[in-house]
Amino acid sequence: MSQTMTDPKRHFPPPPPLVANPPGLWRRTPPAIFPPVMGLLGMGLGWRLLGEVMANIAIASVAEAVLGAVALLYVFCAVAWLAKPLRRPGVLIEELQILPGRAGVAAGVLCLSLLAAVMVPYAPGLALVMVAVATVLLAGLGALVLWVLARGPEEGRTVTPVFHLLFVGHVLAPLSLVPMGYTRLAAGLLAVTTAFAVVIWAVSVVQLWRRVPPAPLRPLLAIHLAPASLFTTVSALLGWGGWATGFGALALAILLVLVASGRWLLAAGFSPLWGALTFPLAAAATAVLMAFGSSTAGLALGSALLLAATALTVPVAIKVMQAWAKGALAAKTNAASL
Repeated sequence: MSQTMTDPKRHFPPPPPLVANPPGLWRRTPPAIFPPVMGLLGMGLGWRLLGEVMANIAIASVAEAVLGAVALLYVFCAVAWLAKPLRRPGVLIEELQILPGRAGVAAGVLCLSLLAAVMVPYAPGLALVMVAVATVLLAGLGALVLWVLARGPEEGRTVTPVFHLLFVGHVLAPLSLVPMGYTRLAAGLLAVTTAFAVVIWAVSVVQLWRRVPPAPLRPLLAIHLAPASLFTTVSALLGWGGWATGFGALALAILLVLVASGRWLLAAGFSPLWGALTFPLAAAATAVLMAFGSSTAGLALGSALLLAATALTVPVAIKVMQAWAKGALAAKTNAASL
């Protein structure tokens, strides 16, 4: 027997701990969790509207239950992500330097506007506070993104579909403002955001003509559908039938282009950026119901789009949340960490 085995005075160091540096709670929560949550909120509001249009109590009840569940999910996600900037505020700048981070943080703020629309029938005062907070946060976020881009590399200073979330996303506020009677403010927001959207659409078309975006980023192009859809819904809420019809036709035209380009759009396969597909489709379904739901054909088309939005949004949200739980989502989206 060797001396190593027989010498009682020889000692071996203890094994290293299984986790040398515990990562801590929510130190790398990716903002990519928010786009599918935004899609779920939009989907729930679409089902609420369908229940109202069809005067179906069962659909309306299920919609409210879904909205309640998604509201809790959003609160959990918001707390999990806010743990990062509350511990180290500079992490926000790091998030905004990455395209998925910018999209995710913007979606997180816009979820607050959608949640306000959910709360209007139950607590209009709280909904008004939520809209005001979301509007201020989105304005500050837009200014911060411009500052980050100005200080970043020149090749990164391009207009992307995410600009719709940052600068046109204010159009979500009228979803709560109009039912509460703030129609002039809602009309003003619609006019301003329409101008921003037209500029972003025009620049995006020129950029798309000059350079084809890489396959992994193509799902973001679906965001171009959201503004036209929301303009339709807000115009209908304001009673502007002609504008609602015009914006609705534009939304359907963009949707047809996206569907026709589906194989090219999704060439890279599933990724967390598929969350960008969810809320535009839900917004389009709601827009069709608002603008054309009074006719049988419009109701059928809106219902079909809502079913399609549900069939897309729920699996995407589940996959994104599973990737977050496994720790893969942060790595895939290059999320900032503490």
